Amino acid sequence: MKIKKILIKDDKKMYWQEKDMHTQYGYIKEAILKKSKNGKIKTHLGKELIVMDALFLDNLEKIKRGPAIILPKDIGLILTLTSIDKNSIVLDAGTGCGVLASFLGRFCKKVYSYERNPEFFKLAKENLKNLNIKNVILKNNDVYESIDEKNIELIVLDLPEPWKALNNVKKALKSSRYLVCYLPTINQVAELLENSKDFMHERTLELIYREWQTDITKLRPKSQIIGHTGFLVFLRKI
Repeated sequence: MKIKKILIKDDKKMYWQEKDMHTQYGYIKEAILKKSKNGKIKTHLGKELIVMDALFLDNLEKIKRGPAIILPKDIGLILTLTSIDKNSIVLDAGTGCGVLASFLGRFCKKVYSYERNPEFFKLAKENLKNLNIKNVILKNNDVYESIDEKNIELIVLDLPEPWKALNNVKKALKSSRYLVCYLPTINQVAELLENSKDFMHERTLELIYREWQTDITKLRPKSQIIGHTGFLVFLRKI
């Protein structure tokens, strides 16, 4: 179900969907939340909360999860380093719960997304609907076996053995366009590069994400960081 508002108190984020909102700070009637404008709102106990409209990322935080996802920090590199735009037609495989497909859908004209696991396919379909992403064509297909589409401008594979799909990728991908593979281990990267002679290897990256504490008395990096999540291998079709 779609999140309509977020409420924030002491850096704690709460999500409102429907009916009365019950929190540790008190409750707020549904009618008040429906009429509320962005700014501040009070619970029945007089506690003041910040209220804002829920945006895409707020709703993304509350989707149903299945397999591990590609994190936004890595998705940002895919979006910015592959020259895609609002007119691009792209494809991703290994949909999972639909996180990457939903981001691609917000930036591109059309997205084809392949997921061979029926359970994950059903989960992704539900999540894309709740996120109101309408330009993703979800397929319960195996990219290792075939790719139906042609003239694709970007293909992203979040799969354990992407080299098994390279022949299909070569037929589907436009010349000079990118194939991006998301791989957790360097052994997989080595295997991919050994088998991708028909593509030009442009770069292999990993992105480390470190947030800062901004309390005026404690301006320093946070102790916990998002370290290695996966390698992104950028290949271009020759």
